[in-house]
Amino acid sequence: RYQKTQENGSEKMVSELYVVDALSFTEAEASIIDNMEAYVSGELKIANINPANYNEIFFSDLDEDDLWFKARLAFITIDEKTEKEKRTYYSYLIQAKCIERAKRYVDEDMGKTMIDYELKSLSETKILDVFEHDA
Repeated sequence: RYQKTQENGSEKMVSELYVVDALSFTEAEASIIDNMEAYVSGELKIANINPANYNEIFFSDLDEDDLWFKARLAFITIDEKTEKEKRTYYSYLIQAKCIERAKRYVDEDMGKTMIDYELKSLSETKILDVFEHDA
């Protein structure tokens, strides 16, 4: 949460959602403060930190890809003993301009693999940005 200058020049307290790749809550808080200090002139309050379960994040190099989408994929394998299909679920975060492009990015990336998969869900998130771990 921080005071954000609106287009009309007025100040408004806003809450924004970010994803931070961190090893601890302390590291996550330090990272978001460090990354946001250039954009915030007043006080920045970390209102909440929750662990997110993203197996992978697909970043885009295109400036127009400014939204974040959550994809849930099921990887399909065959159990050798029972010869039945087994599904293992994974969550991905995808940076794209629209939901159609996010789906295309998933299909392009997964098309490079030999894994059978199903796209179970794809939805836009309220995430504004993702900050990678600074090793």
